Amino acid sequence: MLLIAGTVPVENLSLTVGKAVSESDNLKVAGTNIPCTQGTAAMVSSATATLQYLGLKEAPTVALIGDIGSGTGSKTLYKYLADNIHKLKPQVLALHYLMPIIPLMEKAVTACKECSPSPHLIADAGSMYAAKAAGLSKDFEIMTPDAGEMSFLADPNATHPAYIQHHFLNAESHKVPDLIRQAFERGDAPHTLIVKGSTDFVATSGEVVDTISEPDVPAMEAIGGTGDTITGMVSAFLYAGLEPPHACILAARANRTAGLYAKVTPASRVIEVIRKLPDVFKKHLCEWSGVCIIPQKGKDCLERRDL
Repeated sequence: MLLIAGTVPVENLSLTVGKAVSESDNLKVAGTNIPCTQGTAAMVSSATATLQYLGLKEAPTVALIGDIGSGTGSKTLYKYLADNIHKLKPQVLALHYLMPIIPLMEKAVTACKECSPSPHLIADAGSMYAAKAAGLSKDFEIMTPDAGEMSFLADPNATHPAYIQHHFLNAESHKVPDLIRQAFERGDAPHTLIVKGSTDFVATSGEVVDTISEPDVPAMEAIGGTGDTITGMVSAFLYAGLEPPHACILAARANRTAGLYAKVTPASRVIEVIRKLPDVFKKHLCEWSGVCIIPQKGKDCLERRDL
C-alpha cells in the first residue's frame, strides 16, 4: 500500500480515509470530492496518475482532513496515523502538510518504526518541518524541499522556516550542494533529497548525484502545486520499486516535461500539468529509466529493463 496523508484547506472536512479516484479536476476519496488545486491534493493526483500508468492495480490510500490553520485537523491526523499504522501496514507512507507539532510527529514516527516491516517514509511541507524540528530526519527515506526549505534543514538552530538564521536566507542554486552536505552531516536530512527549484538537485548521503534543469519552463515556478506533483510521483515510483535517487530524478524530469507539454503560463493550474503526465510517461519513461510498459497478449505488463 502507498499511503498519502496530509491536510487540505477545506473547512469542516472530517477525517477521510479511502482509495483515491481521479475524476476530471477533482479527487474523490471515500465519496468526498476534493478540489485538485495544490498541496496534498496535487500530490495525491500525480501519484494516482503515475500508478495508473504503471498498471499497478492498487490506487493510493489517502488520509485527508481539513485544517485552515487551527491545527485541530493536523492533531487528529497525527493521532490516526499513530493509532492505525500497524493495521494499515503501508509499504510507503508519504506525509504532506501537517502542522509541525513535534510530540505528535514523534509518536507517529515511533509507531511506524515499530511496524514490521516499517514503511519507507517521505516528507514534504509541514511534515518535513516537524520531522527536522523533532530530530527525526534520518528516519525518513526521502525529503523533497525547495531551496528555502533546504536552508531550514541546514540551519542547526531553526525549528521552523520562519526562524532561519540570516546567513541561510539567500539560497542561490550554487549554495544548495553545501546546504545539503551541512544538513546531512548534522543528521537533519535523510539519505535521499530532491531540492526543487529552477535547477533540481538530487542527493544521496549528503552528496549531489544529479541535477535536472531541462526542459526549462520558468512559468512552472509561478504555479501552485508543481512541487507537490514531484513528491507525488516520487512516492509512486518508490512504491513501484525504484531506488530513491532514481525515483527523484525521474519525477523531476517528468514534471518539467509535463509543464512543457501543457504549454503552461503563470495563469495555468497544476491539474493541467498532471493531465500531461501519461503522455510524458508514454513517450519518455522507458527511455529515461528502463521502466517499460510491454504489450503482452492484449494487456500491458510492467517490465524493468537495464539500459
